[in-house]
Amino acid sequence: MTLFEDQIKHYRKQAGLSQEKMAEKIGVSRQAITKWENGTGTPDISNLMAIANLFQISIDELLSNGKTESKKSEYIYESRTEYDIDGKKDFDIKLGGAYKVDLKAYNGEKIVVELFSNVYKNIQSDYKVKIDDIRHNIDIELARLNGVSEAIAKESLVVNINIPTQYIGGVEISVNSGTLTVTDIENENIEINGKISEVALKGNKSEIEIDSNLDMQIIVTSHEGAIEINQLSATSRLIIPENFCFRSAKKGIANTIYYEKYGKKVESFSNDESDNYIELNGIKSELVIAIDEA
Repeated sequence: MTLFEDQIKHYRKQAGLSQEKMAEKIGVSRQAITKWENGTGTPDISNLMAIANLFQISIDELLSNGKTESKKSEYIYESRTEYDIDGKKDFDIKLGGAYKVDLKAYNGEKIVVELFSNVYKNIQSDYKVKIDDIRHNIDIELARLNGVSEAIAKESLVVNINIPTQYIGGVEISVNSGTLTVTDIENENIEINGKISEVALKGNKSEIEIDSNLDMQIIVTSHEGAIEINQLSATSRLIIPENFCFRSAKKGIANTIYYEKYGKKVESFSNDESDNYIELNGIKSELVIAIDEA
């Protein structure tokens, strides 16, 4: 595919939209979306404007030459680190405390780590992004300097990590944050560790393992593969789209899975034939798998 065709598909998946839903929102047929994404058709200027408005980006960004997608920053202070990469790597990411973290794949050649804050005037001196490239591994570590505490970081530090789609091997990320969003990563496995209140999964194709002993909310916009949740004496909620098909299992000791539709407890709607897999592991934990109102 050309870059433009790939851009449309990327933004659609990032927004968690099917071709049908995107077509409905911008007033075209599903076949038009298919043609745009496979290169057999191109949108006219009015449709380009509608697409840009839908994804809240500029037309220039939609037609960009492969640079990391970004909107005008809503933050006062920011820092950016880039690192060229030229082959498939396993990523080990250690961030410590943060308020919000976005990890996503994009179409480019560089690792891009962005730090944002409305508090840290000296964000470039108070934080250092260390990137070590060792054979088949990339280690990304966020170090706090000048006496900055993790507690302060968890109040207002936003971290965006963009990694090139074609170079992603395994991914392990460790962070203590309010929210973690993982978007458009296609690989064998993603391992998430730390204390995280909310995890959002959008457009990934992977086996995802989440290890956290906090009560969590996990929001699935779209996903292909396994979601394994490991907890100790925690109660968490996993929200899925209405059309999301999965099979479920609980392992460990004294764990329970409940099911809910539109706020009401129901019998299991797990499908033993599905390729998608939700598993609860650990000890004395509860997981509610819920379909919420759109």
